[in-house]
Amino acid sequence: MTGAHTDRRTEPPAEPRTGPPSPPYSSPLESRRPHLGHALASEWTKLVSVRSTLWTLGSLVVVVVGIGMVFIAQTSSGDYANIPFTTPALIGMFVGQLAVMVLGVLTITSEHGTGLVRTTFTAAPDRHRVLTAKYLVFGLTAFLATAGSVFVVGTAAAIAHNGPAAGSHTAGEWAGALAGSFYVTLLGVLALAVGALVRHSAGAIAVMIGVVTLPPVAGAMLSIWEASAPLGRVVLRHNAPVALMQLFGMPSGTTSPSGSPEAMPADLTQMALMLLVTGAAMAASYVVVGRRDV
Repeated sequence: MTGAHTDRRTEPPAEPRTGPPSPPYSSPLESRRPHLGHALASEWTKLVSVRSTLWTLGSLVVVVVGIGMVFIAQTSSGDYANIPFTTPALIGMFVGQLAVMVLGVLTITSEHGTGLVRTTFTAAPDRHRVLTAKYLVFGLTAFLATAGSVFVVGTAAAIAHNGPAAGSHTAGEWAGALAGSFYVTLLGVLALAVGALVRHSAGAIAVMIGVVTLPPVAGAMLSIWEASAPLGRVVLRHNAPVALMQLFGMPSGTTSPSGSPEAMPADLTQMALMLLVTGAAMAASYVVVGRRDV
């Protein structure tokens, strides 16, 4: 009995190709080099498409304008003889600044929480460009919302109480209000930088609340003991609430141990200190985001 066998045929080796080489593949779709404008468009889309932006900025406007209008309704023209027309906006800004800081944190930590940051960095490997776009988009949005709310309240106060008893008011108080709005925006940018470093929403928000609320308390406690009293007075003069009051043209009411009013730092000093702290946090965020994994 003979077994069947398979005739295995081998193909002859392919002959070398002759002639000109084939041209490289070229996609018919237009491909442009990515730049900062693309990152800005992407971050703007993400910012306006999430509900946290509406809730935080909406609460900022409601609080600042709402409390400001209540303040205006309870005052008369004579009350503005020694305070700017933008003072009613300052009352609401003490609460509204929390909304700006929360939005700054959520601008980056929400992507870490959902894992979307992996998609972002895959589509845009240049992490520094992405982070720069976040800072620019958030900073401009926060400043416009803050300054707009202050302008509405200040204009309402000027219309309602710009009588002879209100005294004279100059454009300087409006410039101070814009500086105060920029200061609040810097707090939000600082919150974004802290969020980039911490990568956790609750942790970053807790840090920012401590940055705003702890210095006045710590300064008051340090002022109790004679040895730490000089440090306590420095802390009481350099903190976010006092800086906002100064920029909006309100007296701080800080007194020296003798009971006389204590000289406060200049507005530029308060702003420079905030710029220094925010700049240091931003620089650290660029270093950390560029080096670590998502």
